[in-house]
Amino acid sequence: MSLLVLLTVAVSPGQAQPVFVNGLALPGELLDRAVGESRFRVGYFSDIYYDPNRNEWWALSDRGPGGGVLSYSVRVQRFAVDIHPVTGAISRFRILETVQFKNKLGEPLDGIFPGGALDTSNLGNSFDPEGLVVHPATGNLLVSDEYGPSLYEFHRDGTLIRAFKTPETLKPVNADGSYNFDGDGATGRRTNRGFEGLAISPDGAFVYAMLQSAMVDEGAGNGFCNRIVKFSYATGAAVAQFAYRMESASQGRGISALVAVNANDFLVLERNNRGIGVGAEATPPNKKVFKINLAAATDVSGQTLSNASCPSVTKDPTPFLDLAANTLPELGNRVPEKWEGLAIGPRLNNGSFVVLAGTDNDYSVTQNGGGTQFDVYFDFPTALANPSFDAFANSIQCPIGRKQDCFFTNGGAPAKLPRNFSLLPGVLHSYRVPAADLPLYDPPSFP
Repeated sequence: MSLLVLLTVAVSPGQAQPVFVNGLALPGELLDRAVGESRFRVGYFSDIYYDPNRNEWWALSDRGPGGGVLSYSVRVQRFAVDIHPVTGAISRFRILETVQFKNKLGEPLDGIFPGGALDTSNLGNSFDPEGLVVHPATGNLLVSDEYGPSLYEFHRDGTLIRAFKTPETLKPVNADGSYNFDGDGATGRRTNRGFEGLAISPDGAFVYAMLQSAMVDEGAGNGFCNRIVKFSYATGAAVAQFAYRMESASQGRGISALVAVNANDFLVLERNNRGIGVGAEATPPNKKVFKINLAAATDVSGQTLSNASCPSVTKDPTPFLDLAANTLPELGNRVPEKWEGLAIGPRLNNGSFVVLAGTDNDYSVTQNGGGTQFDVYFDFPTALANPSFDAFANSIQCPIGRKQDCFFTNGGAPAKLPRNFSLLPGVLHSYRVPAADLPLYDPPSFP
């Protein structure tokens, strides 16, 4: 049975507050530990997971540089980071192991693998992992995919075990009833906005996958009523669905992470697509974490949702964390665009918890309309000195792996790459959370 950390003192909102401790700007050029030609940049944090049973940290990156156009063996990183036992300050990030995902035949899974590689002909022909949890009993990796949307289970060596059963109403279906996994259908998930967040119940009995945003037939780009799908781990089938009301649908808003606090309480990372990135508009960034509760939530499996009809789970209107409130000089004190990883870590000596949040840096790669890809280099020293400096518009793009034939992003004029320019770092923040802010935290544990 899980150990339940329960405080009997009632805590009103604002009585205890998470504290930003420090952050790391991790080099964009850092390589993972894959072997040979498979080795590539880390890609950082499409999700983060802390496994308290094995004292392991995991970092999931997505389907590869440039949105999966290049051949790239999709992978997950096991990493270590030093955490000060009193303050919660983090330091000395390093990759310990790179696990590449494989199909049941042991063949590497490419982000653009041919149909059937996952034995899931009705889940599309791509694999864009965005959410990660570790089952407390087996240690297997559960990975959600925003393409299908789909949910898979892998052995710890990366070999596929099975696919969960995605509800038909979530799949992209055309008006004629055919699937359209390469774009929007008439109904179902929006393109590349499938299962973004993933959480697991403390006993491992249920897995919760959350769509990034409202489905095509439930508001699409203007929708802010989103779905959380509850799966049975034993059967792989969906057993319930719940509605989540986002703050708005403006500026590409969506969710990026889902974290279980206990069987009913969760954290949701909700963000827009503004901030410093390889192609985002700079302002205004909005990156917040909210507490939600599913105890009294309505099962909306058979319902059609909309902005006007959204029987939302209980959501604390006051953000638990504001990730845009703290910046690092290494990024010119700019807010990163893609805050996507969130995890509750170990307890400190005073009983507080460490919560880590991380960014997806897109491998610091972009592409043009023809699919040609480029490394993106930023001038962060100038951005630090000049608050009005547009770091992306003044960035420089070079062919991947080369520092010749470069050009300015703004206007395309030829450019020589100055030494002060750097690839977009991955960012990792540490927050110290008083126990009173997570009074019912129930960490995943063996049954």
